[in-house]
Amino acid sequence: SRKSHMRSFREKLRNLFLLRHAKSSWKYTSLDDFERPLNNRGKSDAPQMAHRFSERGFEIDLIISSSARRTYDTAKIFADILYYNSEIIFNDELYEASNQKILEVINQIDDKYNGVLIVWHNPGITNLANDLSDFIFKNDKIKGVVVSANREYLADALILAEGH
Repeated sequence: SRKSHMRSFREKLRNLFLLRHAKSSWKYTSLDDFERPLNNRGKSDAPQMAHRFSERGFEIDLIISSSARRTYDTAKIFADILYYNSEIIFNDELYEASNQKILEVINQIDDKYNGVLIVWHNPGITNLANDLSDFIFKNDKIKGVVVSANREYLADALILAEGH
């Protein structure tokens, strides 16, 4: 149930940041979906979003990302701007992951991490955010969301979710 997922999450982590990859390109129709890169807008939006994230004081001590090229690139941009010096964990299972799969990934995270950024895809990110939070997010609007045991972050979650 949603409440048991949230309870186990809150016991496991203090702050979970779910981030949709930046805007990707459809220019190269011969590329497999997994290989699609960021487009120019995505390359300019991702650093702006990372700076907003940083300005709000969010701290990350672990980044996990889908292995798809657009999530890989987005995760790298965030890591650079947030001065994240640890290894980014790239997980093939996050590509088209179900809520159950992403919850398995979350439950495998070591308790020593307080701020975890997971970069992956819609509709998965929206479905999980709706499952874990008290808010309802629309798939076409969400860029990132904070699911936190710390209530002070919830207003920021809405700001980030709409990409403002």
